[in-house]
Amino acid sequence: MGGNVDYTGGLVFQSTIREATWAAAQRRSDQKIIFLNPQMKEEGWLERVEFALGQLSGEDAVKRLVNASPEVRWTAYVLGAFFLLQQRYPQQVNCGASIYIESEVPRNKGVSSSAAVEVAVMKAAAACYGIVLEGVELAEACQWVENVVAESACGIMDQAASVLGDEGYVLPLLCQPCLLRPLVKLPHGLRCWAIDSGVRHAVTGIEYEAARAAAFIGYRRICEWEQLPIRKDESGPIPRYTDPRWRGFLSNVAPSVFRSKYEQRLPELISGAELLSVGGEHPDPFTVVRPEVNYRVRACTRYAIEENQRIELFIELARGTTETASVAAFRQMGELMYQSHWSYTECGLGSTATDQLIDLVRQYGREDLLFGAKITGGGAGGTVAVLGSIEGAGAFQKVVAAYGKLRSFEPYVFEGSSIGADRYGVRALPASA
Repeated sequence: MGGNVDYTGGLVFQSTIREATWAAAQRRSDQKIIFLNPQMKEEGWLERVEFALGQLSGEDAVKRLVNASPEVRWTAYVLGAFFLLQQRYPQQVNCGASIYIESEVPRNKGVSSSAAVEVAVMKAAAACYGIVLEGVELAEACQWVENVVAESACGIMDQAASVLGDEGYVLPLLCQPCLLRPLVKLPHGLRCWAIDSGVRHAVTGIEYEAARAAAFIGYRRICEWEQLPIRKDESGPIPRYTDPRWRGFLSNVAPSVFRSKYEQRLPELISGAELLSVGGEHPDPFTVVRPEVNYRVRACTRYAIEENQRIELFIELARGTTETASVAAFRQMGELMYQSHWSYTECGLGSTATDQLIDLVRQYGREDLLFGAKITGGGAGGTVAVLGSIEGAGAFQKVVAAYGKLRSFEPYVFEGSSIGADRYGVRALPASA
């Protein structure tokens, strides 16, 4: 729960998946930085890419390196780690390194494959240089790489879950900017699965960018109506905008206040050209207003506010049923997931394929076998998470089979969880290994 509210200061509720990403780092005697990722051949990209530490002379220089050709673009998520470490720890990062990467996490399915790579490489590279990097600091460092070097406007929830998650638990995180809450064990009697829709998803896509920008356009309008000054805050590792009342977090606006004071005043749809003609600063450092794009301001603003409340309710229902199962509570949790899914569609982040999966869950999930489902991550394709009872495994398999027949392919199924990077730690291998 909570895709697309991490950048508006909302509460998110994320679990790790069973699949893992691995990175091995070894110091070199020269200044070379060498990445080896054999799986990149599957995409037609270079599996081995070589840089020099001296080339990392600034943000613009690093961006030029990773954008030199499509075949090396994947290195944006890892070369940025070395740039950040060199800038923060110049005494330790005084030589090159070789990095080997291997991942079980499927790409472009909305399950945080880029965050997993960032965390694995950053954790291994830091340890290679004798630097301890963990917890929120590690998550924020990886988010910085994705925002600045990879130029992807993600929030922090994927990186935080990859770092701080635990097997069998779900991580509640208030993204203001990264305030941890105690882990929640999945209630007894519940199971969670996920199904790949087969539609590729990417947070660099225009749908995700437009939805994020629309939320900040709505935030700016609300602050203007309340005569609240918005200023840029660069005191933290990730720059953002803030105000005196909601501190820059749109999700802090109460749903009842939004409904009664602001919702009907916001435009349902407005063109970027019209917004640019008015002028003024766009209060988001990681998106721009594009003249050719139409922005769903009302729906995206509403989503940031109401999704936050849905997650609060979802987490309280989960905590309240950890020891004693309640089918009534499970039904409400499922309904919150369905509501969240529909809100994605209102924001322009839905897809026909994921809607079909939702319909199949409703069809086969009767008699309290499957309680709810929703699209995950940034939306516009990717994966659908399904919440069901322990007895619902057969119904879930019927959903998978029916969807596979409908779309003529065998869907990838996610089941189970694992420990995050901090709990796994760093393993030092002997030189002969």
